Amino acid sequence: MAQGVKQFLKAQLSAFVGGMVDYGVMICGVELFGLPVSTSIVISGTIGAVVNFSINRYWTFKDQDTAVGDQLWKFVIMVVGSILLKSQGTPFLTDITGIDYRITRLMVELVVSLGFNFTLQKYWVFRKGANQ
Repeated sequence: MAQGVKQFLKAQLSAFVGGMVDYGVMICGVELFGLPVSTSIVISGTIGAVVNFSINRYWTFKDQDTAVGDQLWKFVIMVVGSILLKSQGTPFLTDITGIDYRITRLMVELVVSLGFNFTLQKYWVFRKGANQ
């Protein structure tokens, strides 16, 4: 399997694991604690991001040579953008479609994960040689 395809699949698995943590925490925040969807997404996105960063640094992109701080500040900027897109996009899509937030969140997640997160992680956060 081509290295690029293998890395893409690993990144998607990492995103899936982080996303499942994120999604589960979001549901708990809304359903168990009565938080607004957007607030719950901010909290859950932060927790999911820690999981995703760890998996990507040590497994997907295997970039432990770069100082963690050099990657972390870029990752934080990316996560803030990602959380902003998800926390605003999910309620917006729910309002305009009338579809339950749990489903619109998955729709928004797919677009943000593939179009925003993967691209920035591969070409900016974990780009070998760029952080040194």
